[in-house]
Amino acid sequence: MPGTIHGVIGENGAGKSTLMSILYGFYKADAGEIFIAGRKTAIPDSQAAIAAGIGMVFQHFKLVENFTVLENVVLGAEDGARLTPSLAKARKLLTELAAEYELSVDPDALIQDIGVGMQQRVEILKALYRQADILILDEPTGVLTPAEADHLFRILKGLKAQGKTIILITHKLREIMEVTETVSVMRRGEMTATVKTAETSPAQLAELMVGRKVLLQVDKGRARPSDTVLSVENLRVKDDQGVERVKGISLSVRAGEILGIAGVAGNGQSELLEVLGGIRTGTGRITMNGQEIDLTGKLSDARTRRARGIAHVPEDRHRQGLILDFYAWENVGFGYQDDPAYNHGVLMDNDALRRDTEVKIAKYDVRPADCWQTARNFSGGNQQKIVIARELERNPDLLLVGQPTRGVDIGAIEFIHHQIIALRDAGKAVLLVSVELDEILALSDRIAVMFDGQIMGERLPTETNERELGLLMAGITDTNANAPLPQIVANLARTGGA
Repeated sequence: MPGTIHGVIGENGAGKSTLMSILYGFYKADAGEIFIAGRKTAIPDSQAAIAAGIGMVFQHFKLVENFTVLENVVLGAEDGARLTPSLAKARKLLTELAAEYELSVDPDALIQDIGVGMQQRVEILKALYRQADILILDEPTGVLTPAEADHLFRILKGLKAQGKTIILITHKLREIMEVTETVSVMRRGEMTATVKTAETSPAQLAELMVGRKVLLQVDKGRARPSDTVLSVENLRVKDDQGVERVKGISLSVRAGEILGIAGVAGNGQSELLEVLGGIRTGTGRITMNGQEIDLTGKLSDARTRRARGIAHVPEDRHRQGLILDFYAWENVGFGYQDDPAYNHGVLMDNDALRRDTEVKIAKYDVRPADCWQTARNFSGGNQQKIVIARELERNPDLLLVGQPTRGVDIGAIEFIHHQIIALRDAGKAVLLVSVELDEILALSDRIAVMFDGQIMGERLPTETNERELGLLMAGITDTNANAPLPQIVANLARTGGA
């Protein structure tokens, strides 16, 4: 209905993104009809969808990174051969939209220089510039911090108040309950239920999604940590521009425990994972099972890290976890191609790798269950399952895992959490990085909070809460006092937080 937010939920591979891609003209339906405002509407391509007033913000943004915000907004909607009038018109409209919907963004900034929260605003601005009355958002908070997600929902409520129709695809039931009026449930390509949000509950929605009762709380026993597996002392890491992102941190992870790293994105967590995984160089001292690891990249890289018993689930599955145009079985072998199980003389034993992939696909319920599908053809959550399966099934001594459930459905979240805890209970060490505070609190045995490349404090999950962790994430160490708001805002702004 006009002026409403309608949620669409379902497991990974249920068909949500495919359905929305049909509405936006990316795919063409084999049968059926689409009606907009009561009129039957043909949508053979995206131009027809835009003309019909439909805009879509994809889970993985469709922006040209070396173009400015203004150029991306105008791209494909130019008024003529001369760009100057189009750019001037867009600049004026962006100013108006920023004031009306809290969509403020620098029109002259390059996409590559702004954060994901700002990039998402650009995608929304693109749709509004094209006068969209129906706005489809596919997993809009998958890469956002909690503060950025809250700001997005304020924007959506403003759009709703202006009479826009918003379709929200998300796996996060908290978001569904918070902002939608109605929610539809998809399972295995079919629409199985549509209910009023006020008349349902997270537990009921989870059961409708997966066809069984789902444990919404993480069920784990008490940790029994033993020897130190990973020791980090005075680690410093610089980015490609020479800016120091990790500033002399020290930490340790023991066998049989999960150390969670909390923090607003952009505070050094990514660089920490990359240097531990052998992707980036640094200075300081790191030991693994008592043996020192080279940080210069001369004697140690990602391959030697794996040989030392370190597995790495990267934060960005597209950039570092998969090659999207390669088959699933090829992606399962990446990084482990020297394994004797996959080799036959001087050649790779591809049949053995495919058989192993089929076992992993079945165990992790990857859909479709076809090792010959390219990674690009799997949904985001099933792509994540492929990466998780590849790394966890190597039985590593240390698992580095970044954003393990980003873009993953509630049933798969339960499964992935169970696998991580099972690894811990088998006496392995886990270093977990997540922007989801509830995930950090649920999985971690100890929590370290990072701000501006430093560890601000360490807490036990049973002795802290989201407020205290949030203050530490903002650089406020005196968490017993009421922290002054200007100090929190200044600290977050300095490190790119919302």
